[in-house]
Amino acid sequence: MRIYLHIVLFIVLILSTNGCSENAKEADGSLFISTEEIEVLGVGETKSVFIKTNKDWVVSCSETWCSINPSSGNKGGYNLTININENTTTEARSAIITVEAGDLIEQVNVNQQANSLLNLEVSNYSISSEGGDINISLKTSGDFTINILSDWLSQKNLKSVIDTSLVFIAETNDSYLKREGNIEFVLNGKKEIATITQEGIDVSITPDQSGVEKNAMSLASEIIVGWNLGNSLEVPTGETDWGNPKTTQNLINGIKNAGFNAVRIPCAWNSYIVNDETFEISESWLNRVKEVVDYCYNNNMFAIINIHWDGGWLEEHPLYAFQDDVNKKQYALWVQIAKFFRDYDEHLLFAGTNEVRENYSPPTTENITVQESFNQTFVDAVRATGGKNAYRNLIVQTYNTNITYGYQYHTMPVDQVENRLMAEVHYYDPWDFTGDTSNDFKSQWGSGYTDVSEWGQEDHLNEQFALVKEKYVDNDIPVILGEYGAILRSELSGDAYQNHVASRNYFLKTVTKAAIDNGMIPFIWDNGHTGNEGFGLFNRATGAQVHSDAIQAIMDGAQ
Repeated sequence: MRIYLHIVLFIVLILSTNGCSENAKEADGSLFISTEEIEVLGVGETKSVFIKTNKDWVVSCSETWCSINPSSGNKGGYNLTININENTTTEARSAIITVEAGDLIEQVNVNQQANSLLNLEVSNYSISSEGGDINISLKTSGDFTINILSDWLSQKNLKSVIDTSLVFIAETNDSYLKREGNIEFVLNGKKEIATITQEGIDVSITPDQSGVEKNAMSLASEIIVGWNLGNSLEVPTGETDWGNPKTTQNLINGIKNAGFNAVRIPCAWNSYIVNDETFEISESWLNRVKEVVDYCYNNNMFAIINIHWDGGWLEEHPLYAFQDDVNKKQYALWVQIAKFFRDYDEHLLFAGTNEVRENYSPPTTENITVQESFNQTFVDAVRATGGKNAYRNLIVQTYNTNITYGYQYHTMPVDQVENRLMAEVHYYDPWDFTGDTSNDFKSQWGSGYTDVSEWGQEDHLNEQFALVKEKYVDNDIPVILGEYGAILRSELSGDAYQNHVASRNYFLKTVTKAAIDNGMIPFIWDNGHTGNEGFGLFNRATGAQVHSDAIQAIMDGAQ
């Protein structure tokens, strides 16, 4: 029993002694830090230090180029993030990080290497399209490497080590597009980049207002009713590949004699590029388009040339992913077109695009933003050529040339000359009457007829064209109704065919009249096909009228 009591007393004595030791340790405190030295590169770095303490703590650095996060805390373990700025001098430097926990202090020495000196005196250079020497000066504390990142740039002389002056050569830019190149200098992980911007071919000449005196509203008042040379010059694989013969003066004479005083000439251009890098257009194709424009001029008619569908490279890509590439090509093509036709007077108008859309659904913000950038690029490109193009009247399109989308979303581009822009919309409502070739088509249109669509009749037409008048015409912006029409359904027979032809003519007359009443300029769509499901009105080979009743309906509406 006595031995047992002695053992118990001994255990109690040990426990009480340990407790006193722990309490004493708690009173004295502890502070642990994972390192006493940090080595840092001259370009600056971020380091990590671990501390552990049983007291509240703070940390500081002796130099402002060293910062620490967090800068204080309670007892426990912490990872401190040490941010060291770039050493802007060529001398090594040091700092002291101090951690204080109560009366306990630990320090970390920070040693930063001297920085490699590599400074460009100028980082951005501009050079003309002709190219030539580019003098680049930089200061350096050691040997460096040069990386030329653009194949149209090269080095002319050898580099030295300190206070270097280098000469590089830019090749001639044979493109109408501005381009940007980079030269990279590297020393011990430090990089400096010189950016060289080279202008495209300078095509500008002094602005010339002779022959292009009329502003948009004044010129629009002289264009009465127009006709589309559809499915001809816009065919990507060749003018005759969609079944129409080569356009002749006789055809345009026939259009003039029928009462039209303007021709819209849809054009392909991308298909006639002969250099994929510069987007150079075939000279023979430019001359062919000129021939057709001249057919109109010979009759004192107005002519409109555009960039049409052409495989959809522009028309079907109003998306951010394609925006830059499409705008580059759009700019290069229009600079060439505008330059080639620069001396023509105001009877020639340019239209930037056609029915640009991602799909036939309402546009997204992306769709509108990109589509309207195409319009702006068109205007900028034409104006950049100067001469009569500085004042030429230009035509820009709503999204998908849709009236409702135009009313809701469209804004006109910025132009350097006032009142020289027109807008363009198209009208094929209701499609089940005007163009549907499925079995669900409607053969008639308008009041007094029975086989009509549930929508898109006279009330819809008037509502749509009133929107155009409110948005544009009332604000002194003329509007081209660039396309409208209805296919002929000659597969019908008897009374069904007679009623179809009568209602089709009523449609053509009514739309033409409504367009003019609302200040629009109507251009009937003609694809050259005069048979079943065709929009054609004329014999393309001779210029003779095939559907004189439809042509007369248009002229009656124009009166």
